[in-house]
Amino acid sequence: MYCPFCNADDTKVIDSRLANEGAMVRRRRECQSCGERFTTFESAELVMPYIIKQGGQREPFNENKLRAGMQRALEKRPVGTEDIEKAIIRIMKRMRASGDREIPAEQVGSWVMDELRDLDQVAYVRFASVYRSFEDVSAFEEEIEKLKLSPSPEVKRQQKSLLPEDEA
Repeated sequence: MYCPFCNADDTKVIDSRLANEGAMVRRRRECQSCGERFTTFESAELVMPYIIKQGGQREPFNENKLRAGMQRALEKRPVGTEDIEKAIIRIMKRMRASGDREIPAEQVGSWVMDELRDLDQVAYVRFASVYRSFEDVSAFEEEIEKLKLSPSPEVKRQQKSLLPEDEA
């Protein structure tokens, strides 16, 4: 690793720890030439599947589009940036775990809705209204009724914490 201060190629790792839910390694380094310290982040370069849009066109997965869509739904809602990032990481893990080279946009949208349902129910309804193209108020009412019947995120977390670790 080259030093960003003096460009020397002799740097020493002082400290390493996991970051971003284990998706990255954070390394604290020190240049052996100038003595400056700096931080680097290391992550695996994994190929993400292509997204198949409704019209049949294929496009590379774009994490920024995913983030922008979620942030738009969560606008002015009490959800922290860290929670949004964790949700994005979970969605990307699901995409990679599928093992598919191409994933329908509808599937990704469904995963986004799952995450939003747990983060904020208002954001979930906002996203669902655009994603499912609600035509009238009755579509909103149906979705809200479904939400009322499903357990709240707090109840889900409590249920999950009661499971043995290998089932959680």
